[in-house]
Amino acid sequence: MVDSYTIQISSNLINQLAGGENKVKKKTKKPKAKVSEEPHQPQSNVKPAPGTQKSSPSGAWPLQPPVFFPGPPPPPVAISELEAIRSVLQESERRVEKLEKQGDKMIQELTQRAKELRDKEFKLPYQNPTPCTAEREACLNCYKEHEADPLKCAQVVKIFAHCARQAKDSKGQFNSTKE
Repeated sequence: MVDSYTIQISSNLINQLAGGENKVKKKTKKPKAKVSEEPHQPQSNVKPAPGTQKSSPSGAWPLQPPVFFPGPPPPPVAISELEAIRSVLQESERRVEKLEKQGDKMIQELTQRAKELRDKEFKLPYQNPTPCTAEREACLNCYKEHEADPLKCAQVVKIFAHCARQAKDSKGQFNSTKE
């Protein structure tokens, strides 16, 4: 039981659609075309006169693609609102610059204080210079110059030994008075 439907379009309907009689109409759902298993019966090959309208839907009105219009543009913003926005933006930029400068200054202060504390913490106490440094150097140079005959350096060695004894004695006195 195959139902076949036929649709007839009258010239009045075409005129209404083309002429656009402005009546408020309810939107109706468009029925979907059902594909029938039976082949279409060929329509009559009678061609209408050029002045008359066609009654077949396939040749009368070609389908046109839908036209989409952009949405309405946003309402124009008043100039006073723009000025208010600009002033707030400029004020915000000034605040950001101030905060950046303040941050840089704080970083500099922090690094300076950290450096001072590090210097105080790791500063070595005053150390006495090594005694008899010059005599020691003279002794070493003499031995380098006279490798073959080290007895020539006897006088320099005596001077270094005397200096070392004096340094030891003075340190002993210093330590005994300190204790």
